[in-house]
Amino acid sequence: MLSDLFPPDPLPYLLGGMWIGLAIGLLYVFTGRFGGVSTTFSSTWSLVLKLSYFRQPSVWNARGWRLAYALGLVLGGLYWALHAPANTSLNSGLPAWRLFLGGLIAGVGARMASGCTAGHGICGLGSLRKASFVAVPVFLVAAIVTANVLQRLL
Repeated sequence: MLSDLFPPDPLPYLLGGMWIGLAIGLLYVFTGRFGGVSTTFSSTWSLVLKLSYFRQPSVWNARGWRLAYALGLVLGGLYWALHAPANTSLNSGLPAWRLFLGGLIAGVGARMASGCTAGHGICGLGSLRKASFVAVPVFLVAAIVTANVLQRLL
């Protein structure tokens, strides 16, 4: 099941990475904005939560374009799902509650780290932020160790 979603051929990942890098670079060049998704997580929660964290100007004032950005991501995924080859599995086999819980944990963790793996890896390294040069290797090592430990346990 998951092998259907993550084929071994590196070309799709290379092309996807190049498109993401290009899109993030163009967003920065033309608007001066960083396209990290974890801040979109906070901006989205600011619509319903009254906590002071979600009322910060950096979160509150960016809601409009970040929600449009998130909508673009969703529409891109929907476009792919509608145009995927017929033999492509669109189901991970995981229950929806586990996907939601995993997304929530990842979102909170990304905010605690001031960015997600992609945000630090693409936007942070691209803009030469010192924190990203520390965060990205830590993320990679933690992911490799976690994957190896879980593979042996499961």
